[in-house]
Amino acid sequence: MTLTHHQQTPHAEHPFAEIVRILGKGKKGSRPLTQDEAYQAMYMILSDQVLPVQLGAFLMLMRVKEETPEELAGFALAARESFKRLDTTAKVDLDWSSYAGKRRHLPWFLLSALLLAENSITVFMHGASGHSEGRLYTENMLEYLGLKSATSISEAGQQLEQQHFCYLSLEHFCPKLHEIIELRPILGLRSPVHTLVRLLNPFNADYSIQGIFHPGYRPVHQQAAALVKQPHMAVLKGEGGETERNPDMECLVQSVHNGELSDENWPALFRHRHVKPDLLDPQQLALIWQGKTEDDFATASILGTAAIALKLLGKVDTQEQAQQLATEYWAGRDKTKY
Repeated sequence: MTLTHHQQTPHAEHPFAEIVRILGKGKKGSRPLTQDEAYQAMYMILSDQVLPVQLGAFLMLMRVKEETPEELAGFALAARESFKRLDTTAKVDLDWSSYAGKRRHLPWFLLSALLLAENSITVFMHGASGHSEGRLYTENMLEYLGLKSATSISEAGQQLEQQHFCYLSLEHFCPKLHEIIELRPILGLRSPVHTLVRLLNPFNADYSIQGIFHPGYRPVHQQAAALVKQPHMAVLKGEGGETERNPDMECLVQSVHNGELSDENWPALFRHRHVKPDLLDPQQLALIWQGKTEDDFATASILGTAAIALKLLGKVDTQEQAQQLATEYWAGRDKTKY
């Protein structure tokens, strides 16, 4: 017997359909996910329980409404859960995310991180090489300083022990999120994963520093960090979206210290704005470190960024002391190192 249209067997609803419905049920019917729902959603995504069409719908519905701190926190907790089987026991002082890539200026923050590392502050940097044409991504910049990125969590642990610094690409510790980031040229838009990856902190460092491009995301990161109980974290609108203080502009740093939120303004370091260079030559990174080239914008970026990190880490009490300590580190650096 053939079934008529009305007699067709109903399909059981896919468990992820409820998540899509919460986000997409029209202007009046939709709402953000709770932290627990966001956790469940990301858990299902990371364990391959979601169909590609559902993932696309989810990513774009989230993109249109933008993430709440609760959603971000739920996503981050589910992602961190996925690292549990990895050996992330290496001791890291500062978790540093680097996902934006640089377009207008060289990634001077890389020298800030290496300056901290040279002074026994263990810095773990994670990121991804994006698809944006004309952007310089950290992973590709390391070779200009004679450094190699790690290719696994265990290699990262060794590098952290040996040189107090390591860069590891997202694909080596959370391949599923890396796959989703790679969808950007297909979807034409960034997705909530671009925000989430900055909160991953795979080695569970007590201190974390993040740069964002859109100022509206700064408090969202700050509040999400408090919700995931990150002991100490600072977020700033960084140059090009990276964790780098632009010395030409005032910089608002929004922090969390043991659950307490605080905001702090760091002044511009120059009165006049610099003209961006016509050409970005990554070889300048080593030349600046070696002291073979002078560039006041570069030096101010390096020291200004290091100063924010030093204050976050509690190495100093005031901005002036932070700037002073960064300056001392820079004056005493081993110029033959990179």
